[in-house]
Amino acid sequence: MKLTNNQKRYLRSLAHDLKPVVMVGQHGLSDAVLAELQSSMEIHELLKIKVRADNREEKQQIIDKIVASSEAAIVQVIGGVLVIYKPFDEDQVITLPRK
Repeated sequence: MKLTNNQKRYLRSLAHDLKPVVMVGQHGLSDAVLAELQSSMEIHELLKIKVRADNREEKQQIIDKIVASSEAAIVQVIGGVLVIYKPFDEDQVITLPRK
Protein backbone atom coordinates (compact mmCIF):
# COMPACT_ATOMS: atom_id res chain seq x y z
CA MET A 1 0.00 0.00 0.00
CA LYS A 2 1.36 3.38 -1.01
CA LEU A 3 0.34 6.53 0.86
CA THR A 4 0.61 10.06 -0.49
CA ASN A 5 2.23 12.82 1.55
CA ASN A 6 -1.17 14.36 2.37
CA GLN A 7 -2.48 11.00 3.56
CA LYS A 8 0.62 10.50 5.73
CA ARG A 9 0.20 13.98 7.19
CA TYR A 10 -3.45 13.24 8.01
CA LEU A 11 -2.57 9.90 9.62
CA ARG A 12 0.26 11.49 11.63
CA SER A 13 -2.23 14.00 13.03
CA LEU A 14 -4.52 11.13 14.09
CA ALA A 15 -1.62 9.16 15.60
CA HIS A 16 -0.28 12.08 17.62
CA ASP A 17 -2.34 11.31 20.74
CA LEU A 18 -2.12 7.51 20.48
CA LYS A 19 -0.19 5.48 23.01
CA PRO A 20 2.03 2.61 21.78
CA VAL A 21 -0.10 -0.55 21.58
CA VAL A 22 2.69 -3.01 20.81
CA MET A 23 6.17 -2.85 22.30
CA VAL A 24 9.19 -4.70 20.94
CA GLY A 25 11.68 -5.12 23.78
CA GLN A 26 15.23 -6.28 24.22
CA HIS A 27 14.42 -9.83 23.11
CA GLY A 28 13.49 -8.64 19.63
CA LEU A 29 10.55 -9.58 17.48
CA SER A 30 9.32 -12.87 18.95
CA ASP A 31 6.34 -14.97 17.86
CA ALA A 32 4.35 -13.62 20.81
CA VAL A 33 4.97 -10.03 19.72
CA LEU A 34 3.94 -10.87 16.14
CA ALA A 35 0.77 -12.52 17.43
CA GLU A 36 -0.02 -9.43 19.51
CA LEU A 37 0.61 -7.26 16.45
CA GLN A 38 -1.82 -9.32 14.35
CA SER A 39 -4.54 -9.19 17.00
CA SER A 40 -4.04 -5.44 17.40
CA MET A 41 -4.33 -4.93 13.63
CA GLU A 42 -7.76 -6.59 13.75
CA ILE A 43 -8.92 -3.93 16.25
CA HIS A 44 -7.06 -0.80 15.09
CA GLU A 45 -6.33 0.55 11.61
CA LEU A 46 -3.65 2.91 12.91
CA LEU A 47 -1.04 1.56 15.33
CA LYS A 48 1.81 3.10 17.24
CA ILE A 49 4.60 0.62 18.04
CA LYS A 50 7.56 1.17 20.35
CA VAL A 51 10.77 -0.52 19.17
CA ARG A 52 13.77 -0.88 21.44
CA ALA A 53 16.95 -1.92 19.68
CA ASP A 54 20.67 -1.57 20.34
CA ASN A 55 21.54 0.00 17.00
CA ARG A 56 19.97 1.46 13.87
CA GLU A 57 20.50 -1.62 11.71
CA GLU A 58 18.74 -3.87 14.21
CA LYS A 59 15.88 -1.38 14.57
CA GLN A 60 15.50 -1.17 10.78
CA GLN A 61 15.39 -4.98 10.50
CA ILE A 62 12.67 -5.14 13.15
CA ILE A 63 10.66 -2.41 11.37
CA ASP A 64 11.02 -4.25 8.04
CA LYS A 65 9.78 -7.50 9.61
CA ILE A 66 6.81 -5.72 11.21
CA VAL A 67 5.78 -4.12 7.92
CA ALA A 68 6.22 -7.38 5.98
CA SER A 69 4.25 -9.48 8.46
CA SER A 70 1.42 -6.99 8.93
CA GLU A 71 1.24 -5.88 5.26
CA ALA A 72 0.79 -2.32 6.53
CA ALA A 73 2.13 1.01 5.31
CA ILE A 74 4.66 3.00 7.30
CA VAL A 75 3.27 6.38 8.27
CA GLN A 76 6.12 7.64 10.42
CA VAL A 77 9.27 6.56 12.23
CA ILE A 78 10.64 8.84 14.92
CA GLY A 79 13.36 7.46 17.16
CA GLY A 80 12.04 4.19 18.52
CA VAL A 81 8.40 4.84 17.67
CA LEU A 82 6.80 3.45 14.52
CA VAL A 83 3.34 4.34 13.22
CA ILE A 84 1.72 1.97 10.71
CA TYR A 85 -1.60 1.98 8.90
CA LYS A 86 -3.61 -0.88 7.44
CA PRO A 87 -7.25 -0.25 6.51
CA PHE A 88 -9.90 -2.76 7.50
CA ASP A 89 -11.25 -4.90 4.67
CA GLU A 90 -14.80 -3.89 5.56
CA ASP A 91 -16.23 -0.94 7.50
CA GLN A 92 -13.15 1.29 7.44
CA VAL A 93 -13.01 3.69 10.37
CA ILE A 94 -10.45 6.11 8.91
CA THR A 95 -11.28 7.86 5.65
CA LEU A 96 -8.12 9.04 3.91
CA PRO A 97 -7.94 12.24 1.85
CA ARG A 98 -7.87 11.54 -1.89
CA LYS A 99 -4.57 13.25 -2.71
